[in-house]
Amino acid sequence: MKKLTLLMTGLLFVLLLAACGSNSDSASSADKEEEKLTIKHELGETEVAKNPEKIVAFDMGALDTLDKLGVDVAGVPQESLPDYLSKYSSKDYENVGGLKEPDLEKIAEMQPDVIFISGRQSDYYDQLSELAPTIYVGVDTTDYMNSFKKNTETIAKIVGKEKEAEQALGEIDDAIAELKSKAEGMDEKALITLVNDGSVSAYGKASRFGVIHDVYGVPAVDDTIEASTHGQSIGFEYISEKDPDYLFVVDRGAVVGNGTSSAEKVLDNELVNGTKAAKENHITYLNPNYWYLSGGGLESELEKVKEVSDALE
Repeated sequence: MKKLTLLMTGLLFVLLLAACGSNSDSASSADKEEEKLTIKHELGETEVAKNPEKIVAFDMGALDTLDKLGVDVAGVPQESLPDYLSKYSSKDYENVGGLKEPDLEKIAEMQPDVIFISGRQSDYYDQLSELAPTIYVGVDTTDYMNSFKKNTETIAKIVGKEKEAEQALGEIDDAIAELKSKAEGMDEKALITLVNDGSVSAYGKASRFGVIHDVYGVPAVDDTIEASTHGQSIGFEYISEKDPDYLFVVDRGAVVGNGTSSAEKVLDNELVNGTKAAKENHITYLNPNYWYLSGGGLESELEKVKEVSDALE
């Protein structure tokens, strides 16, 4: 009888442990369900689980930010990586297609927890959203810093790195404040250009590279430049006529296509060499990795500020 009592007691104990384990699993599942976030972005509203394990980053600014925050990704468009993020071209990461042509089949196989996109993939938003929660994090050039900070805070919230992001944003704010103090009261004026093979485009306020004027405070040599995606097409005569004190150049050819840099050769002519910028050695070739490929990242934005600040020394 005593043995039977002990046996029954043991069984009851085991059942209680099993019940507790079941309750614990249920509670854990409930916790995970509670960690869902609803993110509002330019293309819609997306529900995503906090601390996703498998991330696909099409937007290079988002990849830059995730890298800075110490968060790994599972897949990237490997043919379009900036040099400083080249580690993501290894076989440890899935190649999810081109910037403008995502490999939907590959992404479906991966079953990612979240996908970060920007303008180049926006046409695929609905298709990508069918595969995984998809969030648009492209920067709004008409409200650059607020848009950049909002995107950064969104990404940080999803991956649980809010404090790290806040610290990094503070560092950028400090760098911008120092740069603005240099730009305040400047009599000299600047022109921003993009060189693509043999063609040249100008960018002004509220444009893709307008942060130099809008945020850093560097005066523009021309306030009438059209704020379009591809800039305002200009000739060398325009550069000579405006005669900027500073000329900032983004060399697109150095980071797309065959990666052949041509900007210095294109701009090496009598009209450009006759400008104040050329005579004073104030032509700055900005790093196209930061300016053309990965703008809107924590690393790239800090480096952009440093480049312009160095140019004004």
